This record gives sequence, C-alpha cells and structure tokens, in this order.
Amino acid sequence: MKIILDAMGGDNAPLEIIKGAALAVKEYGIEVIAVGREADIKKAAQENDISLDKIQIVNADETIEMCDEPTSAIRHKKNSSMVIGLNMLAKGEGAAFVSAGSTGALLVGATLIAKRLKGVKRPAIGTVIPGTKSPYLLLDAGANVECRPEMLDAFATMGSIYMNKIFDIKAPTVGLVNNGTEESKGTPAYVEAHALMKKNDKINFVGNVEPKTIPTGEVDVIVCDGFTGNVILKLTEGLAKSLVGEIKKVFMKNLGTKIAALLVKDGMKEFKASLDADEHGGALMMGVTAPVIKAHGSSNAKAIKNALRQAKICVDKDVVNTMKQALAAVCEEQE
Repeated sequence: MKIILDAMGGDNAPLEIIKGAALAVKEYGIEVIAVGREADIKKAAQENDISLDKIQIVNADETIEMCDEPTSAIRHKKNSSMVIGLNMLAKGEGAAFVSAGSTGALLVGATLIAKRLKGVKRPAIGTVIPGTKSPYLLLDAGANVECRPEMLDAFATMGSIYMNKIFDIKAPTVGLVNNGTEESKGTPAYVEAHALMKKNDKINFVGNVEPKTIPTGEVDVIVCDGFTGNVILKLTEGLAKSLVGEIKKVFMKNLGTKIAALLVKDGMKEFKASLDADEHGGALMMGVTAPVIKAHGSSNAKAIKNALRQAKICVDKDVVNTMKQALAAVCEEQE
C-alpha cells in the first residue's frame, strides 16, 4: 500500500515528517510517497541517519504556509507539496494522503482536487477524543464554521460509519450538541437538523446532548458545526492539560504525597497516555472521495507515524466507500 505524505506540511517539517514516515514503513509495512523539496528531505534524512527505504521522494518546489489564504494558495501554488500530493491522490497514485499543513488549504484542496462524495456539501474534520467510558468522535472539529441542517445530517452518517469501521462499534450512538436535550432546543438550523437525523435510519440517533455529558464518551459520535466543535476540542485539550498539571502538584506537595505518587506511577502514565493526541495522530477529513488525514500542525514523528497508521486502517477497512454507499442511500430517501 502506498500512502502520499506532505513532507513540507507542519511546524516540524521535513525532519519529524520523515522520521514518522520511516517509523511507519517499519511498523506497518507500507510504502510512503514523500512530496516536498527533495534536497531538504534528503539532507534531513542523511544528517539524522533516517532510512529512506520504501520512501519515494517526489519533488515539490513550493510550500503552502499557515498564513497563506487557503483558496489562493491552492489555486496559485501548483508546485506545492500539498497540491501535488492531492493531485496524485486524485489520479490514484496513492491510496491516501496525509498532511500536517494548513487546515484551511487542505480542506479547499481536498474539495477542489480530490472532490466530495455525493451528498456532502463540504467535508468535515472528525477528531477522536478520549472519554471516561470510551473514545468518542467529534465532528465537525473545525472545518466549517457554519453548517446547514443537511450538512449536520451527513456528518452524522459519516461519523457513525467511521466509529463502526475503526472502533468496531456495532451501532454507534449519535448525538447532536445543543444547550438542552429537548427537541425544540437550539437555533432553527439545529432544530431542523434534529428532525433530519431522527428520520435517518442509517444512524443510531439518541437526540440532543448537552456539552457537560460529552467527556464521558457515553455517546460515540458528537455532531456539531465547526465553530462549536473547535471550541469543544480546544477547551477539552486545555482542561486535560490543566488537570494533569494539578494532579502533579498534589503529588509533589510533601514526602507522603511523593511516596503515594510512586505507588500510582504506572496508572498515571496510562492516564497521561490516554490524553495524548499523538496516539491518534490525525483526523480523517470526512466527505472526500479518498482518505485524507489531517495531522496537527505541531506533529512530531510519533504523531506522523500514527497519522499514517490511521490512513492505512481507513484504506484497509474501506471506510470511504462505505460512507459513499450510505450517503447515496440517505440522498435517495430525502429526494
């Protein structure tokens, strides 16, 4: 399996990107097509003793920066690593595409170059977040600030399939974020989205869910617009980091608490690991005709390795094609 990798995307490119690619090749038995400035990639590999075995380099002279206007960057930086990589994906030269570059540019590029699935107005970013009961999927996590009701309904269908395929959940529960559980709660768009999702027989819809219940993970798929989702995501990340810090302070108070810390050391390591975003590596851009994985802009080698793992799993489990079939069925029912 060949997976295309944007070697110049992200804050730590190309070194951490190439490190992650080498780890993924070794652990997952995949081949990687690294797109970026060839001289820079080879230099980083040579200086850091990174094997390029099963890593093919495709030269790209330009790089899309985080500060670039997304649509303009995709249209004018034709020789950028992201545009070349997405064009290769569209031509079937790789099974999936992974990038830690600009989220906005990747969204525009995936939409214009790789194209959308039928029934999807705009792709959404699905982010897996650890919950007290089990991990849950949040979408949209930031791609679309405003969403029409039919978009939220499509997100629900795609999210349900993702959790079924990736986490082997037979009938994932789906909830719509709102300020109350009553069907009449929320804006007109959310009330209409609730009605659509209630009629959608492709999902196990449990109704509206309040933000206070999200962290438990009792609902497998959390649906909302990208503005709300990004706020939830960043608040969750901030609270998790703060919580770990406060627990550490408690254990460092005195000799007794330090001894207690030694007794629960392994448990705390597991707890901290469960909150580590690098373990998931990246988020699937749902609604595109082929797997596109968005890795965090600050991704290290571990995160890139796991983003490539996510891409491989999505291909192996035929996630995109399953979404395509389900969305087509929903469209027929709504016509």
